[in-house]
Amino acid sequence: MHNKVVFRIARGLRRAGLVVLRFNFRGVGRSQGEYAQIAGEIEDARAALGWLRQRYQGLPFALAGFSFGAQVITRLGCALEGARFLMAVGHPTERGNDYLEDCPVPKIFVQSTHDEFGPRPQLETLYAKLVQPKQLIWVEAADHFFAGGLDELEQAVKSSVEAVAAGEMDKRWA
Repeated sequence: MHNKVVFRIARGLRRAGLVVLRFNFRGVGRSQGEYAQIAGEIEDARAALGWLRQRYQGLPFALAGFSFGAQVITRLGCALEGARFLMAVGHPTERGNDYLEDCPVPKIFVQSTHDEFGPRPQLETLYAKLVQPKQLIWVEAADHFFAGGLDELEQAVKSSVEAVAAGEMDKRWA
């Protein structure tokens, strides 16, 4: 929750006009519990989304996450109805991603050009298998944590959300 990448994603989303909630998964930071093999963390995200949707009734929703959080929100978002888009930042490629192939929800991937957990060739192979709508944005950065590219990351997040809001998804997304 206090990671510099998560902070920049949240700030980019807020600057684009979205309501944002950052939280720790079970067992991280001061949260209770322990790692639950992604199933429990999906339930953590579902509970956080439920709380937000109750508090901001009537607003559309989207999900965004970084690294492990990207896998959690894409798994949750592909199984839910109604998500405006899913934003996976620093999406790891070493775990199973078959669930993404037929996911009809608009997907935005923002990846460092030198991400050691989601290398460019592997992410491009995964991306090619995914159904539309989808977008892949490469940010020139030194590593998974976007070293040297945090400003560009934040701008990419903001610009992508603004494109969705403006209805430009079909024009700009391939």
